[in-house]
Amino acid sequence: MTLGKPLGSVIQGSLSEGLEVRLHPDVSVEDMRVGKFLVVQGVRSRFFCMLTDVALGTSSQRIAANPPDFGDDLLREILAGSSTYGTIELTPMLMFTPIPDPPAFFPLNGKSQKSLPEAAKNLASFQPNTNTEEIELRPVKTIPSHFSQVYDAEERDFRTVFGWEDDPQRCNFAIGQPLDMDVPVCLDLERFVERSNGVFGKSGTGKSFLTRLLLSGIIRRQAAVNLIFDMHSEYGWEAVREGKSFSTVKGLRQLFPGEVQMFTLDPQSTKRRGVRDAQELYLGYDQIEIEDIKLVANDLGLSDAALDNATILQNEFGKTWIIQLLNMTNEDINIFCEEKKGHKGSIMALQRKLMRLESLKYMRTTCPKNYVNAILQCLEAGKHVVIEFGSQSNMLSYMLVTNMITRRIHKAYVHKAEMFLQTKNPIDRPQQLVITIEEAHRFLDPAIVGSTIFGIIAREMRKYFVTLLIVDQRPSGIDNEVMSQIGTRITALLNDEKDIDAIFTGVAGAGSLRSVLAKLDSKQQALILGHAVPMPVVVRTRPYDEKFYQEIGDTIWEEQSDEAVFAAAEAAKADLGF
Repeated sequence: MTLGKPLGSVIQGSLSEGLEVRLHPDVSVEDMRVGKFLVVQGVRSRFFCMLTDVALGTSSQRIAANPPDFGDDLLREILAGSSTYGTIELTPMLMFTPIPDPPAFFPLNGKSQKSLPEAAKNLASFQPNTNTEEIELRPVKTIPSHFSQVYDAEERDFRTVFGWEDDPQRCNFAIGQPLDMDVPVCLDLERFVERSNGVFGKSGTGKSFLTRLLLSGIIRRQAAVNLIFDMHSEYGWEAVREGKSFSTVKGLRQLFPGEVQMFTLDPQSTKRRGVRDAQELYLGYDQIEIEDIKLVANDLGLSDAALDNATILQNEFGKTWIIQLLNMTNEDINIFCEEKKGHKGSIMALQRKLMRLESLKYMRTTCPKNYVNAILQCLEAGKHVVIEFGSQSNMLSYMLVTNMITRRIHKAYVHKAEMFLQTKNPIDRPQQLVITIEEAHRFLDPAIVGSTIFGIIAREMRKYFVTLLIVDQRPSGIDNEVMSQIGTRITALLNDEKDIDAIFTGVAGAGSLRSVLAKLDSKQQALILGHAVPMPVVVRTRPYDEKFYQEIGDTIWEEQSDEAVFAAAEAAKADLGF
């Protein structure tokens, strides 16, 4: 096996702390960058490693105390390699162990062997063929010996670890490339959708682009159906690309016109943006329950006493408790408190706070249609749903609507999952659902996560075929128990130490990865670790551009005639009962 030019030799290390490698004299330390992948060739196995640190060393302290003059190139060249040298720190991630062809049970020197002791002797003396292409990936349980040679990782190494995007045996999707190579790094989307996942990074690092990539891959590979709560109108239709010059990027509805359905809470705003067939979405006061109010209690300024009295009202009036409360006069409240032992001040405060709901465009006293059922019908039909908020993108609306719809969708999936477990009929198996939410720390805060539907979904994993894709810039605001359940974490640059600590919650060997995360570029780079990849990897994320549209999407929206678009919209409305 040809491994190319050796870069250095292993001089010391441990399984827990990693390997220290001294670079060969002809290798520049400036070519070694954090996040780079290298291969260490041991006696029996190859070790696939990530570079986590770079350092300079000298053979004598006298050199550091009396360095050569800057202009003395000759002396610097004389010292380079022998007296001054570069070192790198490597963290082994996986072992490539050759799978030898097993020896025949009895042959010895080409002749039939009938003696078991001689056959055992043959087996004991068998040497594996290290040139075989059949290898096994194993977790690292040992380290290579002293002076093992280090090489650049090659394309075949990445192919062995991450596979091919067009592999018919796996549901792979190329998310990006290594920092110094042009070879795809693939996610296993079947494993990705099995658990809740997260996209993290500080503002401006490209979380929305990363999320679009992931959602596009899930749609193209049919790994699951998506329910996307699009707070800032970035995923359904075209959005503005960051930069000095104005340009836009396509949304999921444009890339997959036949597979993505949009609902909007603000039809006027959606039409102004040029969306032609989004369905209107309205919610009724009779659909709001105490759990929904608890989630937005801070935004509404509600006290615990007000929530307790809300429970009294709900017990008395049922689903119409908010309508009854908003229509109450002071005298009505006095009578109610005397009869039901409520607190007048708390109920009056609750009434004042809930009047804010009257300003929300999508709220109705009663809805003529059940729009949540319409969303559920789309999901059951295999269509992906984007809910756009338009001008209603304040946190009160986002948290209220997202919670109301998610609770009902989850309840329906629990019922379907229990039916499937009872019948064991593949026809009854629910379609795997991925729910995408932004500003996730507002839903998964430690103070409220125990009582929200999102905390329940994150802890259930795939029990009821529903998982989360959370997008957030403050992972430190998410409950630690929930973070430990996140299957795959795709993280762009983070600066806050608390956020970095949160990313590595429940991750073994996180110490060496912290330096890698801290050194990411502010754009188009991410650290991926968790359930959907065999090992942590730093990638240049796949560009979301015209080339990507051609590789991933269906018929481009502009290529369809207005008549065809209108006909498709009318057909979709008829299917949903509009």
